[in-house]
Amino acid sequence: MNFTLDVGTVLAAIAMVFTFSSFLMKRMLPLRVLALASNVCFIGYGLAAGVLPSIIINAVLLPVNAKRLWDIKKMSKEITRATEVSPVSEWLLPHMHRRKFKQGEVLFRKGEIADKVIYVAAGELRLVEIDQRIGPGELAGEIGLFSPDKTRTQTLVCATDGELYEMTDEMIFQLYYQHPKLGFYFMRLVAGRLLRDVRRHEAGMATA
Repeated sequence: MNFTLDVGTVLAAIAMVFTFSSFLMKRMLPLRVLALASNVCFIGYGLAAGVLPSIIINAVLLPVNAKRLWDIKKMSKEITRATEVSPVSEWLLPHMHRRKFKQGEVLFRKGEIADKVIYVAAGELRLVEIDQRIGPGELAGEIGLFSPDKTRTQTLVCATDGELYEMTDEMIFQLYYQHPKLGFYFMRLVAGRLLRDVRRHEAGMATA
């Protein structure tokens, strides 16, 4: 019995190997890479063998997996940027929602209810009342979130175009029960910023 291999059969076999290998991956980055490779091979198989369903299904899945891979790589860059002593990379960032912002956009105003915390991924924000810039890798909005009346103490506007991650107070409090050290991190962060404000005020009084 003669058995010949054509291009379509080889591509289908390679695609199945990639697919089954992706099931064994525990990390999302190699899983998506294998899924992408599988999509490409299945599309090649469909073209070589004239199997239209294989072409259609994988042509739909290909951009989906490409988008997921892009998101994972972008998230990995943000995690690398976060400092080693900060729990942002491990506890907050994976649960935060990413969105773009435009220069001049007001993220929140002084006196409003504080219901979220913000992590700057790219670009700069500005605290209007004290004219302080907040850049990539920094958190904003945590003081109001933990104040007794839960109101914003500053107005935050976008100084440039960029991207940010945000998380609601409800999600933060849920994570606090999973990671008690998160509470100590925010306590140090709030205390540090309040101390910085006191020193800024004392410096202003000294020069007045």
